[in-house]
Amino acid sequence: MNKYILLMLLPISLLVYGCSDNHAAEKKSTPAAEPHYALATAEKQNVQQVYKLPAQLAAYQEVSIFPKVNGYVKTVLVDIGSQVSAGQLLMVLEDPELEQAAAQAREKYFETVSSYTISRENYERLRQAAKTPGAISPMDLATARSKTEADSTLCNAEKAAWQQQQVMLAYLKVTAPFKGVITQRNVHPGALVSAEARDGKPMLELKEVQRLRLQVSIPESMAGTLRENDTISFYLSSFPGKRFIGHIARKSMNINQQYRSEPVELDVYNRDEKLAPGMYADVLFDSKGNPNALAVPKTAVVTSTERKYVIAIRDGRTTRVDVTTGNEGSSLIEVLGELKPGDQVVANANDEIKEGITLK
Repeated sequence: MNKYILLMLLPISLLVYGCSDNHAAEKKSTPAAEPHYALATAEKQNVQQVYKLPAQLAAYQEVSIFPKVNGYVKTVLVDIGSQVSAGQLLMVLEDPELEQAAAQAREKYFETVSSYTISRENYERLRQAAKTPGAISPMDLATARSKTEADSTLCNAEKAAWQQQQVMLAYLKVTAPFKGVITQRNVHPGALVSAEARDGKPMLELKEVQRLRLQVSIPESMAGTLRENDTISFYLSSFPGKRFIGHIARKSMNINQQYRSEPVELDVYNRDEKLAPGMYADVLFDSKGNPNALAVPKTAVVTSTERKYVIAIRDGRTTRVDVTTGNEGSSLIEVLGELKPGDQVVANANDEIKEGITLK
């Protein structure tokens, strides 16, 4: 009975073994499939990007007012927040010693004027008398002429000294150099101020606020695309949601080597004086892109610790091409490198895709 069962099972096992061998042979003979990747075309296309950069408002003009001469504060005619016009009197100082020195210089000048007048009159009379032969010796005439010239020189010197004292007296009256607002007041009547103490607080600080400077540093990559008079939008934290407009007025034409950026200033008109120097701003720059760049999908660019590249298809094989990137959009990114319009690149590239892979 057992022999009979074994004889029945033997053909079945041989049939199963033969089928499995045929299947394995068929599997070994099937060639490996070529890898397949989605491709994209590098095209000339503007990729616009909006940059949000920090900025700060500053006064168009500002000055810290220190005393030019030593003295005591006699009167302060302005305070913090005072609106002043150019040439307006802000403060009056007093210095009795300076006033006395000016009075002495004045008296000395008029004394020399008197001496010069007498010398000149004497010389003129002697010159008239010398027309009569033998009336006046040539030496006396020359002496009178020399004294007149000396008195004239001394008179001019004393006049210059008196004018200098008048200028120093004028410094006792402090006036505004331009129209603006007083933003600091650090002295009161009776205070002693010194012209030598320039390392402390100023007596007054004046800022022009009807016209402001918006100061912002532009990254090197987009600084070249901006031109003077370009219109720029910005927002202030003091006015949430309100859009302000400025115009590029000055470019420094110098790249900061530490931050790789170019300082730029915008003119902002503030006639209603709602804005104030020192306010923080967010500036929005609409970069139009590099006209020499090509656009590829953002997923086509691979960034590693050593390089940045795309995987191009050259002669049916994958080739890594180093690139630099520019503006980024929602799906596209600018690239610059050894690429030409129409080149095919792997759309979803990664660093696991090796060079030299054959693609169909």
